[in-house]
Amino acid sequence: MKYTKTIELKDGRNCIIKTAGKDVAKEVLSVFIQTHAETDYLLTYPDENSFTLEDEEAFLDKAANHEREVELCAVVDGKIVGTAGVELVDDKEKERHRCYFGISILKNWWGLGIGLGLIEACIDCAKKAGYEQMELEVVADNKPAMALYKKVGFSEFGRNPKGFKSRLTGWQELILMRLELAA
Repeated sequence: MKYTKTIELKDGRNCIIKTAGKDVAKEVLSVFIQTHAETDYLLTYPDENSFTLEDEEAFLDKAANHEREVELCAVVDGKIVGTAGVELVDDKEKERHRCYFGISILKNWWGLGIGLGLIEACIDCAKKAGYEQMELEVVADNKPAMALYKKVGFSEFGRNPKGFKSRLTGWQELILMRLELAA
């Protein structure tokens, strides 16, 4: 899916939110590894990444050309500072109305409005793709992310008290959230 939009950040700079194609795979992979090293709230640790550059190119190319999936990047001053994506839960008839949402932003860029811009872009893409429900999991201790998700309309529908087992803090509770996209 193709997407491009420019937003103004809280510091007055412009941020281009656009489809991440295979041409930016090296930078996207680098941002993925760095964001996963900067916080304990994401699914994996950097040393668990098994994606090669070729894998990342193939993943981004597939998403860029998919009718119902998208991988976006946030670009400020020519540098990718975050990514977000929408992925179908399953193409089975009973689940094709649902999609997963994921996001990560370099820590130095938190608090400028990039997260909100990426989330709103993913919601827009999900609606255009015909999804009726967007879903995510968030670590309960990640209060800023929780507030942002609630701000755009996500609501909690469940909890998994032992969802993640962190190397640093032990058990992390996961909150399952959903956003209805169709009226």
